[in-house]
Amino acid sequence: MTPRLYLIPVTLGETTLDKVLPPYNRELIRSLRYFIVENVRTARRFLKQNDASTDIDSLTFFVLNKHTSPVVLSSFLQPIAEGHSVGVLSEAGCPAIADPGADVVAIAQQKHIPITPLTGPSSILLALMASGFNGQNFAFNGYLPINSEQRIHKIKQLEQRLYAEHQTQLFIETPYRNDKLLSDLLKTCRPTTKICVAADLTLDTEWICTQIPAEWRKHQPNLAKRPCIFGLGV
Repeated sequence: MTPRLYLIPVTLGETTLDKVLPPYNRELIRSLRYFIVENVRTARRFLKQNDASTDIDSLTFFVLNKHTSPVVLSSFLQPIAEGHSVGVLSEAGCPAIADPGADVVAIAQQKHIPITPLTGPSSILLALMASGFNGQNFAFNGYLPINSEQRIHKIKQLEQRLYAEHQTQLFIETPYRNDKLLSDLLKTCRPTTKICVAADLTLDTEWICTQIPAEWRKHQPNLAKRPCIFGLGV
């Protein structure tokens, strides 16, 4: 098979691989010896979970983060030129989606290296699927500003886009600030705007709910320390 760059999804949290990854992925992962990762420790753990017999010490890891220079990124692809495929692992979910892996994929495209994205969990798409919002026109906005005044201004901007373009708006927050974000959404959004919270996706504690602000105020959940995707829709 032609050497290529494989984009390998990982679990979104403490769940079994059988639940979210097809057998094809797991077989292919066993065949790779080079990996581009965000964190070596968590990558090693994932690979051992995939196959306990894996000889971790025989593998080569290249560490990628938002500060990695293009020159260094390009060197991560050298094994492909030498006939070896390379896998890209995110910390959670799909690599290159809201993830620094996109930078190495861009370089691979420039070098005309074959790229194969593998099937696996994406919290963004799973949340959108379950939200009841428009799935034909949507935007993922990453993290909103930390400053309260700036965050409220951003929420109003996103809500304007929602109504002007009928464009679903998705975003995330650091888990320990989830409750504050939800409170700001309830204070800021129009009474008719629907707010979706998708927490702990694919885990046993998964919980997804879409309601207008008045309904949320009747029982505001505790979202602290729970990975969440938030959405605005109509």
